[in-house]
Amino acid sequence: MDRFDTMQAFARVVETGSFTKAAETMRVSRTTVTQWVQQLESRLQVKLLSRTTRKVKVTDAGAAFYARVIRLLADVEDAENSVAQAHWLAEGPLRVDVPSPLARMILIPALPAFHARYPRIQVIMRVSDRTVDLLDENVDCVIRGGPISDQSLVAKRLGELRLQTYASPEYVRRAGQPTHPGELEASPHQVVGYLWAHKNQHFPYAMRRGQELVHVRSTHRLAVDDGNAYLAAGVAGLGVVWLPDYMASDAVAQGALVRLLTDWQLDPMPLHAVFHPSRRMSARLEAFVDWTAEHIAALIASKRGDQIE
Repeated sequence: MDRFDTMQAFARVVETGSFTKAAETMRVSRTTVTQWVQQLESRLQVKLLSRTTRKVKVTDAGAAFYARVIRLLADVEDAENSVAQAHWLAEGPLRVDVPSPLARMILIPALPAFHARYPRIQVIMRVSDRTVDLLDENVDCVIRGGPISDQSLVAKRLGELRLQTYASPEYVRRAGQPTHPGELEASPHQVVGYLWAHKNQHFPYAMRRGQELVHVRSTHRLAVDDGNAYLAAGVAGLGVVWLPDYMASDAVAQGALVRLLTDWQLDPMPLHAVFHPSRRMSARLEAFVDWTAEHIAALIASKRGDQIE
């Protein structure tokens, strides 16, 4: 019996709330995870988990033990990482979830350079804008724009995305050129809504000009939950959109989008790499996060006018 395996199995059951899900994250059978937890309880002579037919609960003793176990597991990983240089330890599968525009326009075209630097890392990239359960879905990290509301997660800041206001030339001909953000809240103007994190909530964009601050709140005939769809809606003339410069630059160059309200500024959108504290930052994850921050800052600053600050 490996004590490390039994403690890791116990921690995964606590974090996922399920023996089955814990087995999936560890890539072993449910029976194996059950046996490991039973062996751990037998060795400690204390009940760590209370099992019913529908769910698993942590006992008081189990909660206290879990708090120490995750620190111990993290220390073991740190000790392993200190044995050799991160380059040599940066190997194996890395599961990340990235917003679709960032993946399509920025990260995927640059992955050959990443693989050249870290040839032993296998990147498994899911592309979405949805909320991801890092433990249940066995994802090492997600990259997301906007504030991080879940304080139980660890977020590493990658930079800030500069936002601008855009619409298609056809939309401007139809609805007119707005001179104040408040005009966007009423006909003939329309705003394309963006549903953040699948919560059916629209983000009230704050626009500033000197000391004047306006929060644009409007109804929507169309709202989407994907960045590429949001960009396409703006190009199609369906309404005003707020986009990071890197997303809008090609459409602007092609004449498919024009900037609006150029004397008004929006607060920049922070960009983060987010991971669960129980996973800590492995060598391969650290390599990917550092490379992503380095690449995004250099590429966007040099090619698109210092758009990540």
